[in-house]
Amino acid sequence: MPTTPATVRNLIGGEWTGDPAVERRNPARPEEVVAVAPSSAAADARAAVTAARQAQPAWAATPPPARGAILLDAAELLRARHEDVARDLVREEGKTLPEARGEVRRAIDVLRFFGALGWHATGEVLPSGLPDTQVLTRSEPVGTAALITPWNFPIAIPTWKAAPALVTGNTVVLKPAELTPLCAHHLASVLVEAGLPAGVLNVVHGRGSVVGDALARDERVAALSFTGSTAVGQGLHRVLSERRARVQLEMGGKNAYLVLDDADPAAAARVVAAGAFGATGQVCTATSRVYVTPGIREEFTAALVKEADAHVPGDGLLPDTTMGPVVSKDQLAVDTAAIARAREQGARVAAGGFAPRGLLLRPTVLADVDHSSDAAREEIFGPVVAVLAVDDYEHGLARVNDSAYGLAAGICTTSLSRAHDFAARVQAGVVKVNRPTAGLDLNVPFGGVKDSSTNTFREQGTAAADFYTWTKTVYLGHQ
Repeated sequence: MPTTPATVRNLIGGEWTGDPAVERRNPARPEEVVAVAPSSAAADARAAVTAARQAQPAWAATPPPARGAILLDAAELLRARHEDVARDLVREEGKTLPEARGEVRRAIDVLRFFGALGWHATGEVLPSGLPDTQVLTRSEPVGTAALITPWNFPIAIPTWKAAPALVTGNTVVLKPAELTPLCAHHLASVLVEAGLPAGVLNVVHGRGSVVGDALARDERVAALSFTGSTAVGQGLHRVLSERRARVQLEMGGKNAYLVLDDADPAAAARVVAAGAFGATGQVCTATSRVYVTPGIREEFTAALVKEADAHVPGDGLLPDTTMGPVVSKDQLAVDTAAIARAREQGARVAAGGFAPRGLLLRPTVLADVDHSSDAAREEIFGPVVAVLAVDDYEHGLARVNDSAYGLAAGICTTSLSRAHDFAARVQAGVVKVNRPTAGLDLNVPFGGVKDSSTNTFREQGTAAADFYTWTKTVYLGHQ
């Protein structure tokens, strides 16, 4: 792999600008600088909004199939660079190479999905109660959208936000996470090379408190889509709501799994482990608490410990590695502090619980956890899962729902009636039955409830276009 750091710049009005000054180092090899990127000012964010606003009328007037064709061409360019981008993703964010390849594949498929949407009919033709009159609806772009994206899926999330915004005629200002500038650069590059007009997509690198805040407060931004922490999301919501702009938030989660006595303990452990430890547990839909009924609790916990112990943390580019490093020193400190606090509050560390070297953290299973403890209620965002006791199905369902969050939840059972009842009554935007909480199809709506989301507009699938459009109703009278 290259040892020379990649130079990443802002993209404003079709020009690559900004002085790269901030280093991003490989979390598996801290001596390796992967990329250098600008630390932009509020003025850069405002300049990007100006460029986007100027480009928006012509882009909105571009026929939707032509807009979609650019996304389709960008998908092919990204496909040709699949392996190189995946390896950069490993070096920048820390995933294993198979996970990184899957994420880049996801970005390619998202571009294809929304590129094809350019050929789909929009609006409706409806009857009117008036004589000699026809009613039709039009989907209009909201204007300029700001996108603030996290580091954990550094190319997939920017793509699934930008693609529906672009194909529906909006212009975009993207503020990627500081930790992952290179992946955002790869996305911007293929869109520019595919023929996206200047100013339609703009990218501004920098701190969220500077660039993100400037975008949120700019009255020319018609909509803002954010994925990140609940605290930051709620602050953005207050700012956007004051000026009645659209805001879409995908925030935290404390995703629960309920394992019933009729489940196979080993199979249930594999499902929970996949959701808890995949992508180093740094996934908003990761399983972080498991409620188990008495009949299989001991056997399930032993099987989960075995799954955790089987993982090989390491450099994601090495073939034997099954789990990559934690993304940063700060995140590792959060993870290890949460494990220490769990011990203090009476939990038993049944597996893992320590960092053998650098930013590598052993997959951790916390047993004998109390439902009122921090380990059961606060998001950790690492490869840490808590096992808790419940008496029966009803007790377990109540515990699953007793959370400030409501993003994803799952149940392991062989009972079809229990599965349907759980799906109907659980308070979560995504429900999995005998499948890991992490891992989503791109063609279906995604979002949460309670403190996990604004619970207004969904991401992904055709529903994603709703956030970036508004409906105009037209009456056509015949003279």
